[in-house]
Amino acid sequence: MSNLDFSLVFLFLLASQFSIKLYLAQRQIRHVVQHRNQVPLAFAQRISLENHQRAADYTRAKVSTAMFEMLIQSMWLVLLTVGGLLSQIQSILGSVWLMLFPQDIPGTGLDFQVCLMMMVIMLGSLIDIPFSLWRQFVIDQRFGFNRMTLGLWMSDQVKGMAISLIIGIPFLALVLWMMQQTGQYWWLWVWAVWMLFQLAVMVIWPTWIAPMFNRFEPLQEGDVKRAVESLLNRCGFSSQGLFVMDGSKRSAHGNAYFTGMGKSKRIVFFDTLLAQLTPYEIEAVLAHELGHFKHRHILKRIVLSAVFSFLALALLAWVMNQAWFYRGLGLIPLPGSQSAAALLLFSLILPVFLFPIQPLMSWWSRKHEFEADAYAASQTNAADLESALVKLIKDNASTLTPDPLHSAIYDSHPPASIRIARLQALAHHPAAHARGIANQHATSR
Repeated sequence: MSNLDFSLVFLFLLASQFSIKLYLAQRQIRHVVQHRNQVPLAFAQRISLENHQRAADYTRAKVSTAMFEMLIQSMWLVLLTVGGLLSQIQSILGSVWLMLFPQDIPGTGLDFQVCLMMMVIMLGSLIDIPFSLWRQFVIDQRFGFNRMTLGLWMSDQVKGMAISLIIGIPFLALVLWMMQQTGQYWWLWVWAVWMLFQLAVMVIWPTWIAPMFNRFEPLQEGDVKRAVESLLNRCGFSSQGLFVMDGSKRSAHGNAYFTGMGKSKRIVFFDTLLAQLTPYEIEAVLAHELGHFKHRHILKRIVLSAVFSFLALALLAWVMNQAWFYRGLGLIPLPGSQSAAALLLFSLILPVFLFPIQPLMSWWSRKHEFEADAYAASQTNAADLESALVKLIKDNASTLTPDPLHSAIYDSHPPASIRIARLQALAHHPAAHARGIANQHATSR
């Protein structure tokens, strides 16, 4: 393949991706606006027209911002690659490096390569900052979700950057060292280290990193804790503890999640969630999360990640030896810096080439959500999960009328109308209803 051919392939795929995303975003806005003035019949008795319109306006605001962000990110990617900006950054850094370290040859050392990659990553992060501020302090503020101060936002950014540097720089240096020192099959070594790194982060995140951003307190004694502990006993699930996170200091959105793995597993409830739902509804939401655990969804995603990273690194090992890969993306690596250049370029363009599998990944995720809902209905009363979801849809201003095509390609969760309909069918199933009532009686005792 020639340099020009690869440049044209890349630009064609990027333009196609941008056009499709723009079309889908416009469909989403149009569909939501068209249905703004009428609450779907299934929700007419539980969600007011005012709340429905608020959700439509919130969705429109978010999608409109995402469209503009998508344009800027696409322009940045073109400028960085075929536009030659990455080559200029490399050249400028090389000149500065030569002045600071005249004994070094720019590009030959790990320090130079790590610095080059971190510079590009930091520049990309700077582009994200205005959009993050807009979403938090304009959109969420307008719709009553933002509870974060500018000082807290800045503190989060500094902490996040510090953690990224402390963890990311040594890991990146290790990867580049292995790419250069472990021979032809370096990618196998990198793959093994990458998987170990991901597992390690899953272990250390809940106990070491997450508390840097939020306060976690044990769930207090009461009806909620009794219901949750009864559910955990029925499901045979053990964890390191039940915790409440002060999510309300940043947002009014509610959530609950599992974090960690092995003995470090934790169950975390947002304080906003506990304020929104009844004990039975919280039990049902947790049963849904336990459904992901029981169906081994997390394990399946780890396996998929392992397979994908294995194939991606094998592909990187091949393309990094092809001259057209670098020249087609506007870069000629400095002597000795081929590993950093290949890794950087590959990570920048990979999302463009993977966009066609987005619908498949979304379908897989929605399938998992249906399975988790069915498990929750087998352990609790399906009507409680239904009522909890309706409350969360209302309080989080989630649209009830997403565009079907947009939803099929992007949404990790099924549309509310379809999900609620399935739960209602489960709630009216005699066996499921009997189990739910029996389990609630067991919780009450």
